Amino acid sequence: MIDLNDVQKIRELDSMGSLVTTEHYAEQFAEGLALAQAFGLDNPGRAFHEILMLGTGGGSSVSGGLLRSYLFDELPLPLAINQGYHVPAYVDANTLVFVISHSGNTEEILSAYDQAVERGAFCVAVTAGGKLADRCRRDGVPYLIVPPDIGHPRRDLGYIFIPLLVILGKLGIIEDKRADIEGVIDCFAALKQRYGADCPIGDNLAKQIAIDLQGYIPLVYGSLDYYDAVAWRIKNQFGENSKLMAFYNVIPNLHHDEAVGWDMPQELLSRFYLLMLRDREADSEKLAKRKDISRDILRDRMGKVTELHAEGQGRLARMFSLVYLGDFISLYAPICRGVDPTPVDVINLFKKKMAE
Repeated sequence: MIDLNDVQKIRELDSMGSLVTTEHYAEQFAEGLALAQAFGLDNPGRAFHEILMLGTGGGSSVSGGLLRSYLFDELPLPLAINQGYHVPAYVDANTLVFVISHSGNTEEILSAYDQAVERGAFCVAVTAGGKLADRCRRDGVPYLIVPPDIGHPRRDLGYIFIPLLVILGKLGIIEDKRADIEGVIDCFAALKQRYGADCPIGDNLAKQIAIDLQGYIPLVYGSLDYYDAVAWRIKNQFGENSKLMAFYNVIPNLHHDEAVGWDMPQELLSRFYLLMLRDREADSEKLAKRKDISRDILRDRMGKVTELHAEGQGRLARMFSLVYLGDFISLYAPICRGVDPTPVDVINLFKKKMAE
């Protein structure tokens, strides 16, 4: 096992610098805000009936989920996330379509984009270039060019989520969220000191949990109305960064079905490591009670149970405080095993075989 106090070693193992990128989320989100604010976008003057988000993976589709969670009690239009090759039947001229492909070459998104344009939907794209940028130029579709990084959009939420939030404001669908975004940036700057690679294990919660969950299967429980997408994000990060199968669900939904699975054979249930997401400000009395009961029951059944508490000023900062902690945990977990967290060999294998 790698010593997570050996900063030089863990930075060497992280060959593509995902730890450094994560440590600099504050700067990335600030740059994403600046790019989005400078983005020229005319209001089309349409009465939108719904918003459709075309995106795949832990950066694009999750950004749509985080947007929907954050704006749960404010967004006046339904927002659906579309991750496949085809758009649903309701897409028409009154649909606002966000087209997200960091590379610009995601085949599912290009296919869905063509269908949305053909249906007359109002599309706005966020991309680093590729075929999507070419098609937007061809079709007269507004598109925001963001930095290409290394083609791993899961570590580029500042270039994806923030522009979406700003664009909704530019279109007059929601109020301006600059103050909330700046709160997230401040939160990142503070938490970097506690979760970054230079912070030793004894003071670093992310490193402590990464070490503690070695040999277990991560399970993340979020909650409605604001922490479903955060749980989804953390689960995805365990897959891509940690190279671990992981699962997630949300309270109260899981108490009507999945909870019965807690009676599975003890030798199986004991392999799970539960991360329970909590927010003392957002969790209602009933929701907090459900989480307490779940924690108490599962402490006697699952391998381990740990609670992660949101912090920061404002809902957006509190949501992203847990996203940030989850990102660091998922990066340290493979490093403990001597595994580079950034490469995604299986995904590349799928792409290679699809191209044959």
